[in-house]
Amino acid sequence: MKNKFLLIGIALASLTACKTASTPQIVNVRTQKNISINNELKNDEEFVKFIEPYKQKLDKEMNQKISHTSVDLTKQGDNSNLGNLLADYTFEGGDQWIKTHLKQNVDAALINIGGIRTTIGKGDIMLKNVFEVMPFENELIIVKMKGTDLPALFDYYAKKEVNNPVSHLYIETKNGQLSKSLINGKTIDPNKDYYIATSDYLALGGDDMKFFSKGESIPTGVKLRDLYIEIFKKNPEIVPPTDVRLNFIGKK
Repeated sequence: MKNKFLLIGIALASLTACKTASTPQIVNVRTQKNISINNELKNDEEFVKFIEPYKQKLDKEMNQKISHTSVDLTKQGDNSNLGNLLADYTFEGGDQWIKTHLKQNVDAALINIGGIRTTIGKGDIMLKNVFEVMPFENELIIVKMKGTDLPALFDYYAKKEVNNPVSHLYIETKNGQLSKSLINGKTIDPNKDYYIATSDYLALGGDDMKFFSKGESIPTGVKLRDLYIEIFKKNPEIVPPTDVRLNFIGKK
């Protein structure tokens, strides 16, 4: 009999718990004060003290010199020196990867100017500068495209006349119409497969680059920022390219 009452008690408790869980009740509502995040907000001294050793270690690492430039590296203009430099680094990294893994060669590279978040002033280039320029975790992707699909890439630039940096490409327009298009200094061979190094963001159609959807995306597992850091470290003095790659004649 005692066990019977015990079982009944457990059953009632379970039913009550289920009912309570399925029907939440508001017991009390209190209006809270909004706290504005500004310079007047005082630091939590205990928290600051706790993170200080980690901050010092991070600052030391981020402030290490990895290269040097005698000129400002900017992203202004249709052929910005920083944009073209990073496009060349994208080409270099993609070409090295594909030679190792697929015994092929990269034909060209392109990145988006919006992915370059800031500039680098002349002087020592610190590790933190590259993180500021490229704060995203974008991956280096190689897109295999048929020669017959490649004109869509050039048409994109003719239509947009946007300064998205390129490497080993020459695109010329006159009054919004494509007048000259070269890849590695040559016209497109419709019977050839081309390998274009870019970012995962663009390979997926970012910045309206829908032409990449016609190709085959090959992931490399290489982060673009890591690639850029590696190449900066290999070059103690940066000499940015000055050649014209995007030539929008009569651009409005």
